[in-house]
This record gives sequence, structure tokens and C-alpha cells, in this order.
Amino acid sequence: MWISNVKIKNFRNYEEQEIVLKPNVNVFYGENAQGKTNIIEAIFMCSMGKSFRAKQDKEMINLNSKDAVLEVKFEKKDRDGKIKIELSNKKVVFVNGIKIKKLSDLLGNLNVVMFNPDDINILKGGPQNRRRFLDIMISQLKPNYMHTLNLYSKTIEQRNNYLRQVKEEQKEEKMLDIWDEELSNYAVVISKYRKKFMNKINEKIRKIHSEITDNRENIEVEYITECNNKEEYLNLLKQRRKLDIIKGFTTKGIHRDDFVIYINKKQLSIYGSQGQHRTVMLSLKLAELGIVEDEIGEKPVLLLDDFMSELDKKRRNHFLEKIEDTQVIITCTDKIDIENKNILIYNVKDGKVQGGGI
Repeated sequence: MWISNVKIKNFRNYEEQEIVLKPNVNVFYGENAQGKTNIIEAIFMCSMGKSFRAKQDKEMINLNSKDAVLEVKFEKKDRDGKIKIELSNKKVVFVNGIKIKKLSDLLGNLNVVMFNPDDINILKGGPQNRRRFLDIMISQLKPNYMHTLNLYSKTIEQRNNYLRQVKEEQKEEKMLDIWDEELSNYAVVISKYRKKFMNKINEKIRKIHSEITDNRENIEVEYITECNNKEEYLNLLKQRRKLDIIKGFTTKGIHRDDFVIYINKKQLSIYGSQGQHRTVMLSLKLAELGIVEDEIGEKPVLLLDDFMSELDKKRRNHFLEKIEDTQVIITCTDKIDIENKNILIYNVKDGKVQGGGI
């Protein structure tokens, strides 16, 4: 899979830009705040339907405009495709010229794996960062997962609203049984998906991390959930009901899931060095890359946003060995020299892309 063309109009600091890409390595370099990451964001938007950094779509529209347009053309081994997103008061998405009704219809058309320096927060930040990592990966491969996740989130919101009504307006507590039943149905589906993909991560990451560390480190990833089956989760909701009413929100569920990483039986978040965190992050992302390739039968597009600078020479070389025959889109502050790679180089300045030469 590879992206052949990207068009951006009134997006971030871009007025209008067309970029032609090649199947191998594409490098966008320039000083900070010139618009390099905006290109990565536009591609990610066309893959996932949402930004990896903006909370609201309107944040991405050029300050001098009322709407923005993104368009990406791509080629797969069995077909070509085009995704177009229009941003204004609402978001409209077209796949191959057809307007889609729900976001899950977009997922799986254009598969990407993204690396950026903030990824270290997957390991160092709170559980919500690790859940988001899982949710993004699984949603691309199993669009029904995002649909179910959205239904779960809406049900949680409705249950929380009713919990507050029970507390403040003395609504009937028994009615929570309806929300509990619905919530548990969605939770079980989501938990099964997550467990399945955590098993896949464990299978991939052990070999990858062992190779990167010259067999010095053994890695294990443990998935932590409070929803192993429907009956167990329903009982948990009932046990916590009085506390939930007092607090006004649902205190237990798959919205609290997490995973813990161990290196040589020691918890990474407690005992891991900065170097170990970076190496584990690389291993985790390479495992994601392998899982996506296994699932779709071809390599996804790699988006590297200022990521190569985070790696020392050894890690960089190991990484490059793992991404043969993959389209890579790199942003960096300086031109980088990648041995044995056919590179297309662009310069980005003030929201304009120039170059495209080797």
C-alpha cells in the first residue's frame, strides 16, 4: 500500500498544496512550525477520520477560511482509492467519491502506523494513552470495534447522567439495570477484541525486542481488565452502584483498562531507564506494524513525525531493516541521509512545500 498524491486546502497554515509522493522514502524537512507535521496530520485524518492532536475539527481550518479540504489518493495491491474530507461546520467524508454515513466506513481503507516523539507517553503517561494506542490500531483493522466503542461511550454517558439524577432528583435506582445490561454487552465485545490484539502484540514484541537488545532483555505485556465476561462485569456494576451514585459516574469498566510492560520481570514504568523506554516504544510500534501487515496482507504506510532524531544509530539501523518495501513519510528539521534508500526530499517553509528531488 502506498500514497501517490496528497492535496491540502485551507488546512492549518496551508492555503493550497498538492504533493506527489513515491512508494519508498519521502522526507519533508524544515525548521519548526513551518507545516511539516500538518502534512502527517492530513494523512492521518484521511486514514482515521480524526486528528491525533486536535480535539475539535475547527482547530485545523486555516484562520482565514471557513472550511478546509483534504484529499489523499492511494494504491493497494488489489485496487486504487481516494479519500476526501471536507471540514466546515460539520465533517463530510467521501470514499471513492461516495459520501459515507458513519466514520467506521472510512476505517480500513488507508492503513497507517504513526511514530512521533510523544509516543513515549504511551508508556510514561496514564492508562488512557495506552487504551488510545490499542483503540487506534484495532479500529483500523476491525471497523466494527470503533462502532462498538462509540456505543459504549454513549451508554456510559447516559448511565452517568442517570446516576446523577438518582442522587439529585431521587430517580428510581432500579432503572440502572437497563444501562448495566446494555453497557455489559458492549464491554464484552470490546474486551474480546483487546485481549486478542494484546496476545498478538505479545507474540510479535518478544522476538523484536530480543533482537534489538541483543538477547539481553525479555519483554512481557500484561493486559489488565475488569471485564472478563458479562456476568462478572454485571456483578461488578451492581456491587459498585451505591458508590457510582455518590460519585456521579461509572467507576468500573473497560474505560479503565490498561496494560503493563515488564522487562526481565521488572515493571518498566517503575524500574526502566530512559533508554529502555525508547527501545520498548520502538519494539511496540514495530509489533504494531507487523500486526497490521498480517491482518491486511500488505504493508501499511509509515508516518514518522520527527521520530528519527529520537533514535541512536544502532536503533535507527535496526528500525530501517524492519521497514523494507514500505512507503515511509518522514518529517525532520534537517536533511537525513538514509543508506541504500531511494529518497524523495521536500523542503517545507511557511506552509509551502518545495522540491521533490532526490
